[in-house]
Amino acid sequence: MKAKLFGSTLLVLAVCGLLTRPSASQPGSAAQEIHDLEVKINASYAANDLTAYFAAYAPDFTQWLPEGRTDLAAYQQEWTSYIAAGNRIQSAEFSDLHVQIGPSQDAAVASYLLHVKTKLADGRITEEDNQETDVFFKRDGVWKIVELHYSLLPKKAQ
Repeated sequence: MKAKLFGSTLLVLAVCGLLTRPSASQPGSAAQEIHDLEVKINASYAANDLTAYFAAYAPDFTQWLPEGRTDLAAYQQEWTSYIAAGNRIQSAEFSDLHVQIGPSQDAAVASYLLHVKTKLADGRITEEDNQETDVFFKRDGVWKIVELHYSLLPKKAQ
């Protein structure tokens, strides 16, 4: 009888554990929040909406670009000048999003591929495929990007 009761208890606990376990697709889950933020951030980037775009970044933000490491003030100045010069992002579409959430639910890493189409001030159109990793911290209930790594996706050998 004890074995049967113990087995039934384990089955109930296992089923309850599966039903309450968070998943990336659950509304309100940290992974879903990060997914939604990536949609919003990349849409503001594609729309050249600098106010909305830079609102996603923490004051202590650090970024690695092919040119080197930078901070938020330098990135804002460089990107604002780039857009003010007449360059415009026409589209920014991400794919292959992978979200990892820290055990305390206040840190996240989002990595993905980003296809960017840009119309330069001289009228030329460029298209690039990039690899991006965004590191988010949740502070005072708000997710902000604290670290970003952005590099060109290597071309495949033909």
